[in-house]
Amino acid sequence: MARTNDPLDTYLLRVLVTLLTERNLTRVATRMNQTQPAISAALRKLRTVFQDELLVRNGNAMVPTARALEILDTARGALQSIDRLFIAGKPFEAAQSQALFKIGCPDYLSTVFLAGVTQELRRKAPQARLLVHPLGPGFDFERALADGELDVVIGNWPEPPEQLHQAPLLEDDIVCLMDHRHPLAQAGLSREQYLRAPHIVPLPYSSTHRGVIDRHLASLRVTRNARVIVPFFSMAPHLLPGSDLIFTISRHFADHYAGFLPLKVVDCPIDFPPMRFYQIWHSRSHADDAQQWLRGILKLVAGRMRRTGAPAG
Repeated sequence: MARTNDPLDTYLLRVLVTLLTERNLTRVATRMNQTQPAISAALRKLRTVFQDELLVRNGNAMVPTARALEILDTARGALQSIDRLFIAGKPFEAAQSQALFKIGCPDYLSTVFLAGVTQELRRKAPQARLLVHPLGPGFDFERALADGELDVVIGNWPEPPEQLHQAPLLEDDIVCLMDHRHPLAQAGLSREQYLRAPHIVPLPYSSTHRGVIDRHLASLRVTRNARVIVPFFSMAPHLLPGSDLIFTISRHFADHYAGFLPLKVVDCPIDFPPMRFYQIWHSRSHADDAQQWLRGILKLVAGRMRRTGAPAG
């Protein structure tokens, strides 16, 4: 939230919490809609207030001091309490809202799905802002939901975390994506050919998450021939043209990239269970009007994708 929108002078408190969460001045400036010099000036004031450096350089990274880690939970809790003071009893009006909605999302879903979400937000809540946070092995999304760093997380867990609220969004079958001139794209793909062929395999987006594909292959006691490992799902389609590689992914993702790259979508010879995408959220935001509205938007866009196969609003 920007400084001018705070009902109390909580600006420094917001900078403190955001800095200790993001640990990057540029990301904090973007997230708070401020300039980097303004965030640097706020950090100097915070260091004076707490008589501590709070964040120190460690190579190219910034790391919190022991004092910063000690005060983070208290500062975050105080900020949440202040926000509740001014939100409680106030009806949510999307058209006038200047809320910052924070969604955690794997990149293989965000490309297509979030296009529709963005369109809906711009139409119905034009003054609101949307922050999309990538999911990765080093990011604890359950803590982020509990701390209010994220409002909603979208993923395709075989078993979503039981301690969080959840609602299904999408179900999609699994296909193979490859160069349109790939021999296996023309002749069809057998199980043996699929397992022997060189594959692009993305890193899992959670250290505790084993995706539908690898989980199912393990249950069959087989493995695929992983030859190229990439950090992001959205990187894989761009590596396929002109190669003999195969990429296994959900159909809506494959169809999206086959629409503008020289690629072909081929049915997978292994009967993978479908990818089921859920939205999950913490009890802290379960009854909040703005958060219920956001979850309704996600459900609306997912419903349109199920009916039409397109993300458009």
